[in-house]
Amino acid sequence: MPGQRETAVSMPLTPSRSDLYWRRIFEKYDKDKDGRISYVELKEIINSREYEHDLPDNVVDKIMSLADRDNSGYLDFNEFVAMMHNPDLKAVFGHFVARYVHSIIPQRGPVDTTGPWTGFRAVSTSDHARSKSYFTYTDGTYEEEYSCWPPAVCMILISLVEIVLFCYDAAEGNTQANGTIAKLFIYNPHKRQEAWRFITYMLVHVGVVHLLVNLLVQLFLGVPLEMVHRWWRVTLVYLAGVAAGSLATSLTDPKVYLAGASGGVYALIAAHVATIIMNWSEMEFAIIQLLVFLLLAAVDIGTAVYDRYWSHLNQNIGYVAHLAGALAGLLVGIGVLRNLEKRKWEKRLWWAAVLLYCSLMLAGILANIFWTARFQH
Repeated sequence: MPGQRETAVSMPLTPSRSDLYWRRIFEKYDKDKDGRISYVELKEIINSREYEHDLPDNVVDKIMSLADRDNSGYLDFNEFVAMMHNPDLKAVFGHFVARYVHSIIPQRGPVDTTGPWTGFRAVSTSDHARSKSYFTYTDGTYEEEYSCWPPAVCMILISLVEIVLFCYDAAEGNTQANGTIAKLFIYNPHKRQEAWRFITYMLVHVGVVHLLVNLLVQLFLGVPLEMVHRWWRVTLVYLAGVAAGSLATSLTDPKVYLAGASGGVYALIAAHVATIIMNWSEMEFAIIQLLVFLLLAAVDIGTAVYDRYWSHLNQNIGYVAHLAGALAGLLVGIGVLRNLEKRKWEKRLWWAAVLLYCSLMLAGILANIFWTARFQH
C-alpha cells in the first residue's frame, strides 16, 4: 500500500542474477582452470586450512554423489550451480558453502540470516522502483583474515630482545651504541668480514628515543601484518629490509657505522603498501590506506632532502638504509605476503618482484665481497 514501509526480504537467487558470483566461486574451486571441478579439486578445497575443523570427512563423497548428475566424476558449472540450490545438499553443505561465499563476497550492513545461504543481503529499492530487489556486496575479505591464532608474537619477541640488549649496555652507563653489546652487534665498516653485523645492527640503538620510536612503529605495523600473514612471512620481510639497509649503506657510505632497526621498520611500512596492492579488491578503504602510507613516505623523503640540501644539517640518519629497507619490504612483501585473490597481472608482478629483489641482493653481496677498492681506507 502507498506510504507503507518496505522491509528487507529473503529472495531466491535467479540464474541471471547469480551467474557472476557463482562463477567466481566456481573458478575458485577449479584449480587447474579446465572448466570442471574434479573430485580431487573439491576434496583439496574442503580439506584446506579454512575448513579442516568444520567439515566431516565424508562430506565430499556426499556432495559428489548428489551433484554429479551425469556421473562423469566432474562438476561442470551448471552442476555446480545446481548443487548450490539442491535442497538435498543444504543439510550436507549449506552453512559451509555460506561461509565460503561470505569469505569471497563479504557484506556490509544488515544481513538476512533466514535463507539457506547466509551472507546475502536483500535490499528494497526506492518508491519509484519498489518492485525490484537487488543484492549488494562490498569488499572486506582481507579484514576478515585477522586472527589471534597463532599469536602474533614475533615482532614482540624481537622488540623484547632489543630492549634487553639496550638495558644491558645502559646498566653499564652506555646508551649511545658504545657498550659491550653494541660493539659486538653494530655494523662496523672496519669489521665487514664479520658478516653477522649486516643483520645484528638492528639490535643496537643510539639513545632511548631512537629505541622507542623503532619499537612503536614496528609493533604497530608488524603485529597487524602477523595477524593476517603469519609470523614467518613478516619476519622474512623485516630481515630482508635490515639486510638491504646495511648492504646499500656499505656501498654508498663505506665509512659509516650503522645502528638501529630502521631498515626493518621501513620494510614493514612498504610491506603494507605491497599487501594493499596485492589485495586491493579484498580490502576496505584500500585507497585511504595506500594514501596514508604514501604520505608517510613522502614526508620522510621530503624531510631528508630538505635537511640535507637546504638546511645543510649534519644528521646521523641512515636515509640510504631507510630507502633500501623500504624497497626490500615492497619487493619481498609482494613475494611472500598472502594474496587472497590471485590475478594474472599479479602473478607477473610477483615474478618481477622476486627476480628484482634477488638480483639486487646478489649484486649487493658480490659487490661487498669483491669490490675491495671501494672499502680501502
